[in-house]
Amino acid sequence: MVIVAIFNIKWYNKIMENYFEIAQEKFKKLQKKENVLILGIESSCDETSISIVKNGREILSNIIATQIEIHKRFGGVVPEVASRNHILAINTVLEQALLEAKITLEDIDAIAVTYGAGLVGALLVGVNFAKAVALALELPLIAVSHIEGHISANYLTHKKLEPPFVCLMVSGGHTAILKIDNYTTHKLLGSTIDDAVGEAFDKVARVLGLGYPGGVEIDRLAKLGKPTIKFTKHEILKDSLNFSFSGIKTAVINYINNQKQKNQPFCIEDVCASFQSLVVGELSNKAITACKLQSTKKLVVAGGVGANSFLKQELTRLCKENNIELFVPELKLCTDNAGMIASAGYYNLMANKNLSDLTLTAKPTVKL
Repeated sequence: MVIVAIFNIKWYNKIMENYFEIAQEKFKKLQKKENVLILGIESSCDETSISIVKNGREILSNIIATQIEIHKRFGGVVPEVASRNHILAINTVLEQALLEAKITLEDIDAIAVTYGAGLVGALLVGVNFAKAVALALELPLIAVSHIEGHISANYLTHKKLEPPFVCLMVSGGHTAILKIDNYTTHKLLGSTIDDAVGEAFDKVARVLGLGYPGGVEIDRLAKLGKPTIKFTKHEILKDSLNFSFSGIKTAVINYINNQKQKNQPFCIEDVCASFQSLVVGELSNKAITACKLQSTKKLVVAGGVGANSFLKQELTRLCKENNIELFVPELKLCTDNAGMIASAGYYNLMANKNLSDLTLTAKPTVKL
């Protein structure tokens, strides 16, 4: 048995070495190819998505199998449930992506996959699927940060957008302001010191009984209310580009609980409008301040909260007042999708970055 185990290890290592040598050679050649087709795979949370993108800008297909209806009854994403549903969906999603793009796997030049950040079990489904396809077809495997993916969603919507620019990152797990120097490097200017804005929306929505996903419901109800409720707001970070949403979230929750304890009615629409107005004001004003400090006239929004209608409204107004050009992905590209991963993969390829071997694994967090 020991001899067999040693043989299997040597055989496995040989396969790994041979694959990576071939992948490295193809990776270099692709940097000079006129048209490159990247197959992107995204499974970081509750969307199973596979996309085929040409030259980082043109979507040939972008299939998304969402699990929202599955997780609604739990009031949020259950990691184990998400992982199992990724496994059930991913083969079918691949078939649909190829069919819509009118190509076969043999036409693909490289595989790009989200390795982090996200739910580890969910990420592992996509990463292992990507490794299997890459090994079987002897294609380069490109490791993509979910954060880079959200930024790259803008390249799919705005064909002529090029760095440098300032990016307001507003996803479910990340809130930050970044200076994007080029397609693959950036500098962190400010970030949340506690809750991400998406988390704050979901937690407030849960207390209000609005279900999951909460951000969409708060945005809808806020349009019917007035921002008349003055929640506690601290000024500790007023001279910083950092954010803090934990205090705002807690103030809203305390207000709701106090009203219930006193048996006093309150207007849910006004609560939503007041909370959203305060949060969006923080995001918008600091994003504009960052543009001024960095002497840039381009502001890019990335992440699922970029779909918030009031955020887009406020940023549009402030950018017009300050002569700043605003870029926001189209609605379907704001949330998690593989098109953005394929786009980011292409620019990593062109920059000769993030080629991975078959030891690639999932990471719950990645550096901003």
